Parts: sequence; C-alpha cells; structure tokens
Amino acid sequence: MTQTTDLEALTQAMIEAARRAGADQSDAIAVHAQATSIDVRKSGLELAERAEAVEIGLRVLIGGRQACVSASDHSAATIRDMAERAVAMAREAPVDDHLGLADPDQLAGATDSAALEMADPGADPTPGDLQALAFRAETAARQPGISQVESANASFSRRRLWLAASNGFSGGYARTGHAISTVAITGEGLGMERDYAGESRVWAADLPEPETVGRLAAERTLARAGSQKPPTGAFPILYDRRVSASLIGHLLGAVNGAAIARGASWLRKALNEPVLPADFSLIEDPLRPRYGASRPFDAEGLTGRRRAIVEGGVLTGWTLDLATGRKLGMDSTGSATRGLTSAPSPGNSNVSLGQGTATFDDLLAEMGRGLVVTSMLGASINATTGDYSRGAAGFWVEGGKIAWPVNECTIAGNLREMLMTITAANDAEDWRSLQVPSLLVRGMTVAGA
Repeated sequence: MTQTTDLEALTQAMIEAARRAGADQSDAIAVHAQATSIDVRKSGLELAERAEAVEIGLRVLIGGRQACVSASDHSAATIRDMAERAVAMAREAPVDDHLGLADPDQLAGATDSAALEMADPGADPTPGDLQALAFRAETAARQPGISQVESANASFSRRRLWLAASNGFSGGYARTGHAISTVAITGEGLGMERDYAGESRVWAADLPEPETVGRLAAERTLARAGSQKPPTGAFPILYDRRVSASLIGHLLGAVNGAAIARGASWLRKALNEPVLPADFSLIEDPLRPRYGASRPFDAEGLTGRRRAIVEGGVLTGWTLDLATGRKLGMDSTGSATRGLTSAPSPGNSNVSLGQGTATFDDLLAEMGRGLVVTSMLGASINATTGDYSRGAAGFWVEGGKIAWPVNECTIAGNLREMLMTITAANDAEDWRSLQVPSLLVRGMTVAGA
C-alpha cells in the first residue's frame, strides 16, 4: 500500500475506535513526516540530522465536551487505548455548546491537492546533495571583512497528512519544503556583529542559488559593522520588508476569532471600520500553487477561499473556525488549523498586503530623519489595547540617506494608531506566506542613547 493509503486507514481505525469507546463525534489525523538538515562550518560537516516518523492524533466530542490525544505508535492496541483515554478525558472536560464537527453539506466537495502543487515531484535530495548546497552558501559568504561564517544550512522535508472525521469527511495531501540559510559574523569581541539570509520554497526549482543566499548574508553582516545606539525621541520608522510582516501579523492576531470571542483584542470593536489607510487591502488566498501555506481544505474539512480581510482600508470580517464562528453567530471562514495534540483553532494562510508605488529609497527620502528597522527581538504587546514595544536594530537615517547601523534600541507606539499612518513600498517579496512590502510608520518613539 502507499503511504497515503496507510494514513487513510489509520484515521478510519481511530474514528471506529472512538465510536466503540462511546464518542458522539470524532476526527483523526495521521501524519508521515521526514526531514533532513545539514549544517556546515569551516568547510566541514558540523551537524547532520534526519528524522522520520508516523504520528497519529484523535479528537473526541461528547455532549459539548472534547479531548485530544496523540501517539507515535499506531498499533491496533494503541489506537484502542487512545480512544478509551480520550473519551474518559472528554467526560471530565467543561461543556462548550459551540463545539462540534461540520455538517456534511459544509464539507469540501473536492480534496485533490494536485492543482496546488504542494509537493515537489522531483527526487528527494540526498544528505550529500544538501551538504553540497550548504558548502556553496558558506563559500559565497566568505567575503572580505567577514570574520567567520557561523553556519550554513540546507534542509529538506516531506510531510504527508490525512484527515478524517465521523461526519464522513476524508482527505489528505502531501507537502515539501526546501531551505537554505547562512549566518555570518564580522568583527571581534564587543565589536562583533552578525546577520543572516535564508530562503525556503515548496519546489527545489524555485529556490534561489545558494551563492545568492551566502552573498546576501555577508552583505547584510558587513553593513552592520560599527553599530551604535540611535538618539531618543519621536521619529518615523521604516520597517524593512524583512520585518514588516510582523506588523501585519499583529493585525491578523487581533482579528482572529479566538481573540474576538474572548474579548481580548484591540480590534474587537473595529468590524466594518477603517484599520488601514484607504488604499490598502489585505487578501488571504489558501489556494495559491506552490506556496508553503496553501491547503485544499482546512483542519475541519472545509474549503478555504480567497477573501479580503481588509478591503479599501476597512476591516471586513474575522478569521473563524467552526466553534468561534458559532460563538460569534457567523459562518466559518474555512480557517481551522490544528496539530496532533490540539483542537482546531483559527489561523491564516497566504496573506498579502497590497504594494505601494514608492521604492524603498523613496520612503527613505520621505522620512528624512529616523530609523530603518531590519531585525527585532523581544516584544511587549498588549493584546487588549494594542500598546506596542519591541527591541530593534537597523540603520539610522539622516537627510533621507542611511547614515550608520543601529543596535540596542526600543521602539514603541500603539498598533491601531501606527497602522493608520503606514505608507508601503513596492518591494514585497514573492513566495512568502505573509507577503508585505517595506512599511513607513510615522510618529513612533525611539529609545536609544
């Protein structure tokens, strides 16, 4: 039998075991995952890792109660014990009348993932293939001024999943991932600075050459030499495209149905109100071929669809799974995600923010004096008020030009106010699950020297 057939059989066995154990409803996931990762350093092999496993997960529902269990063994005895344990756990869980599987007429009618090209049809790269890619990236990163290449990595993963439920749903798909990354260092001791570059794709044919990744890591690292603290005050901040997606990520978190249902969102009262300037739309499309977050159906067996989360600057809806949709009196947006040990919850896939017409240099000139942020660390985000504070590093701008590299500063503001002032560049990178261009934000606080 094929791996897909094996996984389907496992999910059906779990559904039947749950029925026999007394569950009213159940759904089951079986995953076969394999991954290989190679790290090289100083022209030698640093670390080689390979993992492969079949894991299973089961959720049971009894009278508005639910429980989830998982196992890495998939014998008949283990499946029987899992189902009995899950039913016993569910009977002790609190009641939530919004829990439940989809009605049969809500389920995806087609589950074929072939059109989405989610799995590379080529042969899996060998460890030797990956090592050669990592060596090429490391060699390219050894530019004048680079004191050491801390690491160069190449990796590959292939994952097959099958989801089935007692409401009749049954479907699966495969997914691959190819990745190359490099970390470089310049300087010594207290003057040491580091930066990185990395790329990942579903198909190997879409992955940049490793030399491109290595050279970019070196270029970014060398630009950080001589970093110092910026001045303190209120300045415009230009979020480089490397980090601008984090701002939109905070917006997506705030419109997640789970946060809305709890009342723990700074956008909980903003439905049908402006949350971005009028020339912005935020589009989700889980059906984009060859994208890493694409999916033919969600974790509850519903079809995903292209939708505008924000259109013309106005928030048009929440991101919902079945349970949060029922709590809010709305339909699911086909956005359920889940793991082997967790119940479904809302999540996004393949989100893009509309691009602007200005170049990155145009936005530098417009800001005049301020901070370009290229990396961030730590976060203090108040989910209820949107108050925002993060550690940052990047470059100081004077006279519309980059003047010097910056480290060890804090940037702060309020997300609702920040997002209403943004201007977008035209430099969003393709292949990203969250595709966002560089964003200029006005009137934030910088705490530096």
